[in-house]
Amino acid sequence: MNALLEVEDLTVRLPVAGEPRTVLRDVSFSLDRGGTLGLVGESGSGKSMTVRTLARLLPDGADVRGTVRFDGADVFALRAGALRSYRAKDVAMIFQDARAHTNPVRTVGDFLTEALRVNDRMPKPAARKRARDLLAEVGITDPERRLRQYPHELSGGLLQRVMIAAAVAARPRLVLADEPTTALDVTTQAEVMAILRRMRREYGMAMLFITHDLELAGAVCDETMVLYAGRTVERQASKRLHADPLHPYTAALVRARPEIDRRVERLPAISGHPTTAYEAPDGCAFAPRCRFAEEECGAGCRPAADRTGADPVRPDARTARPAAAAAPAGTASTEEVPR
Repeated sequence: MNALLEVEDLTVRLPVAGEPRTVLRDVSFSLDRGGTLGLVGESGSGKSMTVRTLARLLPDGADVRGTVRFDGADVFALRAGALRSYRAKDVAMIFQDARAHTNPVRTVGDFLTEALRVNDRMPKPAARKRARDLLAEVGITDPERRLRQYPHELSGGLLQRVMIAAAVAARPRLVLADEPTTALDVTTQAEVMAILRRMRREYGMAMLFITHDLELAGAVCDETMVLYAGRTVERQASKRLHADPLHPYTAALVRARPEIDRRVERLPAISGHPTTAYEAPDGCAFAPRCRFAEEECGAGCRPAADRTGADPVRPDARTARPAAAAAPAGTASTEEVPR
């Protein structure tokens, strides 16, 4: 078995105004050592909550069911000491807003060396040298000067590189990247992703990558998993998902992205608004927004479409692909085509 991370039937409920509300429902997936899995979906689909659950960073009162195993160990059964080691050495998280996750009154050097000194028992000079080396590895020039600066003195791109340096400092086996390029311009985004790819290859790290950008997930990740209303609706190899999506929601997402080689008057949009897990109706949560919905869609939950194993699973006959894939260049398609 080559799986580093195994998630099975993960369900999370959080207390809101005194009442438990479901934010994840029966999410299952696995991630191999050194592999990359993209999590995509609209806001409220459960992407960030999934990675926070994996790191056990949920608020008090959270009701978590299902299992999460890291290298065979039950993450939810870890005691305090083992949990500290898991977070410090095995798993690292890169947040989307670097400024919100750095201390504004402490220098970059303090931020980078603290974990090295506390977790690895490094002497201060050795930790500072390691911090300089880390900044150089992520492409930051004049690292000694940067160590003396405060977060507000760095641009968004530089500060995100600092976050990446902090994440890989302990050579973790798994990186949880929660939209690490959302607040960056396109050029800086490309630079940051190039750094992540290079460091992942050099250190042999697995990565769970959250993004709203299907194109970016396709370029970075081996496989992509699509979430909607706290459920998994589809998982495929990234290239195949773009070319041949199985679920109508995935097909709608693919159609809604702009393409540089095709001009259209208006991008097709998904009608309605995203639904959270606790707002989702019985049956298929996407049914109220789906043009292929039938009466039976509300009768039972549609299983996730998973074509990563040896035996492809097609949930039912209403799976869809973007009609634009078969449309002549320069024309716009306005609806998915059922198989």
